[in-house]
Amino acid sequence: MHVPDGFFNAPTSVATGLIAAGAVGFSLQRANRELRESGPALAGLTAAFVFAVQMVNFPVGAGTSGHLLGGALAAALVGPWTAVLVMSTVLLVQGLLFADGGLTALGTNITLMGLITVLVGYFLTRALLKVLPRRVGSVVPAATVGALVSVPVAALAFTGLYAIGGAVDIPLGKLATAMVGWHVLVGIGEAVITAAVLSAVVATRPDLVYAARHLQQDLILVDADGNTSTVSPDKPIAAKPAGRTLGVGIAVTLVVAGGLSLFASAHPDGLEFVGAKLGFEGAAKKSAVAGSPLADYGVHGIGNAEVSGALAGIIGVLVTILVGLAIAKLASLRAGKAS
Repeated sequence: MHVPDGFFNAPTSVATGLIAAGAVGFSLQRANRELRESGPALAGLTAAFVFAVQMVNFPVGAGTSGHLLGGALAAALVGPWTAVLVMSTVLLVQGLLFADGGLTALGTNITLMGLITVLVGYFLTRALLKVLPRRVGSVVPAATVGALVSVPVAALAFTGLYAIGGAVDIPLGKLATAMVGWHVLVGIGEAVITAAVLSAVVATRPDLVYAARHLQQDLILVDADGNTSTVSPDKPIAAKPAGRTLGVGIAVTLVVAGGLSLFASAHPDGLEFVGAKLGFEGAAKKSAVAGSPLADYGVHGIGNAEVSGALAGIIGVLVTILVGLAIAKLASLRAGKAS
């Protein structure tokens, strides 16, 4: 659902740019607690993993594909404010290096995919955790539902923005129906991926899942007379990822970006499909960096498409890790100065 340049008029693009800038600035201030618990390395790895999995489009039927957005997953792993920074990092790298999403539409993409999906996914996850059994495993179904809902909500938000400043006059009812309908299907794929990833992490290192750290079992104290009392732990258990854990995570991410991505569906994604059907696809303009050596997720000058795509994915992962680490470090430094 990467929005290209040209879909929205200038005032709408400026407005979403200001919203995105405000969200990133606010997140830089609020992410310090989350980063103290898990460290910047996990944030960088999460950004790289979301980047890698977004390269793998999956078919959703009728010649349409979708890919992970990742906001709900990132929020569950590293917390909501760090997740906004993670998603912004991914979208920044995609927009600048790979010409995926327009540069004037960067604020729109951050607002839709880096803010709305994160907040909807996270707060729905938290709400469900209040009614599900208090155990670490409850994070998986809660975040799965959050992921499922976050995608059509973002699609509906796109429709709202289009009603304000869309480039082509089209029936908004048809746009809303098409966007939400197709992105419910994409949301199912989002939910499956989110459940699979969180299940694997919860099974091996639940302490690395932000949404699970506050689900420690209450302590039951028994006195000499056999009377019992329940005490809730004051602080969540948090552990930073060990070198081996980070190494495994980076290896999996590189395999996804450099190998699994080669089997991605070539069908247009939900937004492209709807744009073609309703007649506003032609409003899209080429990105200012369309001539980038990595545009369209291939390394220009390499004739073999598989090698070109694999190398581009690996480069993207490494760059995203570095940018993600830098932004997480910046958030930590800002927090240190503030205190």
